[in-house]
Amino acid sequence: MLFLIQVDAQIRYSIPEEMRKGSLIGNVAQDLGLDIKRLRSGRARIVTGENVQYAELKTDKGTLVVNERIDREQLCGDVTPCSFTFEILLENPMELHPVTIEVLDDQNDNAPQVLYPVQTGGSLVAEMVPRSADVGYLVTKVVAVDVDSGQNAWLSYKLQKAADRALFEVGSQNGEIRTIRQVTDKDAVKQRLTVIVEDNGQPSRSATVIVNVAVADSFPEVLSEFTDFTHDKEYNDNLTFYLVLALAVVSFLFITCVVVIISVKIYRWRQSRILYHSNLPVIPYYPPRYSDTLGTGTLPHVYNYDTCRTTDSRKSDIKYMQPMSQSLVSVDDVGADSAQNGHQRSTNSTLSYNLM
Repeated sequence: MLFLIQVDAQIRYSIPEEMRKGSLIGNVAQDLGLDIKRLRSGRARIVTGENVQYAELKTDKGTLVVNERIDREQLCGDVTPCSFTFEILLENPMELHPVTIEVLDDQNDNAPQVLYPVQTGGSLVAEMVPRSADVGYLVTKVVAVDVDSGQNAWLSYKLQKAADRALFEVGSQNGEIRTIRQVTDKDAVKQRLTVIVEDNGQPSRSATVIVNVAVADSFPEVLSEFTDFTHDKEYNDNLTFYLVLALAVVSFLFITCVVVIISVKIYRWRQSRILYHSNLPVIPYYPPRYSDTLGTGTLPHVYNYDTCRTTDSRKSDIKYMQPMSQSLVSVDDVGADSAQNGHQRSTNSTLSYNLM
């Protein structure tokens, strides 16, 4: 079977970098002289090519649009001109139309990256300068790159902040840090420089690097100075954290105590108001196993007593009996004349008290 492929007109488009997704690249139907119906009936689609994901063909409109963000540096690197190619295929009859898209201008979409000195979070790196250093002594060099191309990749260096601006300078084109006067014994051991790196794009992007310089003749002196500096900083940070934490805890406990005290006060006040306005009778409370029969008892059980009385109280007698199981008050008078005096009267009384 023989397939006939007709290679027709070739089209070329030029677009800027960083176009948004859905942005129009070109009208394929108009540029190729094709009808919209032809694109639909021919099932037009993009084939071949290594970077076909960047473009999308809209067959209902006959247009070519951006399907994915195009980064010139990622697509071509330093190669110029930067472009990619693919083909549009149609069926019945089969046609193949090459399409080339060139990415023109490089957008300043990347900030400079500092390679040296390396910025570490935990350790402190310092460049050492002897006190005998002359004017123009090379301390170190800031190295940075920009992945953009053209003028957007041109970098410049500036000394943004320094403890002693009269001691150091930074080369605007090469990033070299040098001394501009003679180092003296009065210069501090610890020197901190802040260097800013800017590119030449519009608008420009920048990066900042901190350079630590130690003015000393011996390494132990440098080590002691910067070790104390690091420890002091860590100590101050930890102290601040614990002070804030302690303040927060004390404040929380104080507020909690105030809320509890106010709640108790309100609860007691409401209880007193309820009892004051209530019409319920007051019922006295007696402990269990205790009862008050005559209002004067103090014992929890019932006891019997047998009492014999005469006219002469000094001859009266009392006899203790076993306790009874129920409350009972009874008096039985039994009289009999004595055989000896004939005038004496005896009374046998049985008293039962329910005492508490």
